[in-house]
Amino acid sequence: MRQDEIWDQDAAERYDTEDEGMFAPEVLGPTVERLAQLAEGGRALEFAIGTGRVAVPLSRRGVPVAGIELSEPMIGRLRTKADESTIPVVVGDMATTRAPGSFQLVYLVYNTISNLLTQAEQIECFRNAARHLRPGGRFVIELWVPELPPRPPAAQVVVYHDEPGYLGMDTFDVVNQQIVSHHFRFDESKQARLTRSPHRYIWPAELDLMARIAGFELESRHGDWSGGDFTASSSSHISVYRLPED
Repeated sequence: MRQDEIWDQDAAERYDTEDEGMFAPEVLGPTVERLAQLAEGGRALEFAIGTGRVAVPLSRRGVPVAGIELSEPMIGRLRTKADESTIPVVVGDMATTRAPGSFQLVYLVYNTISNLLTQAEQIECFRNAARHLRPGGRFVIELWVPELPPRPPAAQVVVYHDEPGYLGMDTFDVVNQQIVSHHFRFDESKQARLTRSPHRYIWPAELDLMARIAGFELESRHGDWSGGDFTASSSSHISVYRLPED
């Protein structure tokens, strides 16, 4: 499954969920607030900008935002909210594509670095962030903490979410740190619609090593966008990496 096949026209049309889920004010508000603080008045670049869930409110907050995005249908949805002069976007892969200019902040939210399916690609994503940043600039990543099935015996399928109209299951390849998420959605006729998304999961310590390879150092890690502590029970983390000043 290629990412451009997953994020097609149908996915783009279904992506925005108004004020629910990751678009809920209590989710989006702290995200935008924290990123605005970290930008420190400078320009921000979003890797995998998508439909502009974060970029649009961040831009309205007064932060100049640009983006890189592989999916043209997702960019099409973004263009219904902000034009190219407001939020310029370059079509391409977040691990290799360059956006014009330099930035104070590069950010990659909602687990999206895991869409890169090899360690080498994930390291290149860090290097690409470094290429875009000014000295002292920050790279911010929001990522889930892997929760693997118990072993032995190894469960190959784990149900991670179950609610009326939706069932989410993960299948694992622990040798290659791969997960495929299977999303079953049911309409009024009780017919199931299945979509899949592959990921390579990353442990926080591995993420830190990738950062060091690209010249970053870990500045902070929290359990949420509001600055809550990152603990052994945290299901995700907000990690802020910074380049040296010179």
